[in-house]
Amino acid sequence: MPNSQFPIPNSQFMNNPIIWLHGDCLSPEGPAFQAHPEAPAIWVWDDALIDEWQLSLKRMVFIYECLLELPVVIRRGNVAAEVIAFAIESGANQVVTAESPSPRFQDICQEIKRSHPVEVLPPDPFVRYDGYIDLKRFSRYWRVAEKYVF
Repeated sequence: MPNSQFPIPNSQFMNNPIIWLHGDCLSPEGPAFQAHPEAPAIWVWDDALIDEWQLSLKRMVFIYECLLELPVVIRRGNVAAEVIAFAIESGANQVVTAESPSPRFQDICQEIKRSHPVEVLPPDPFVRYDGYIDLKRFSRYWRVAEKYVF
């Protein structure tokens, strides 16, 4: 018989998140994994983004190799729909992710928010720079960033 002085919490009030990984947070040291180390995580290959940014096979292999080192479920399709489906399957009441400068990021977050609250955590910046950096190719990014790293 449970002690009425200490009631069992209702599951809807418990923090039960999933982690949504994207291309700007592929580290086990990322803020979402640090905040919720036991939460299940998902990555979704975004075909529209791959086509739009013309990601090379080499880049996709690099991302896949990073994912293999993480405790993550890998899916393909509409990012928001797959994240929502994973949250429902996991019994999650929240989606946690890291900030992203990607133009698609806010749209995807808004779509997910129709179903689940989204907590966006700031990552520790690799480089402190306020100007424009082309994020489509690492070499373009690195030409600017390396001046501020070393």
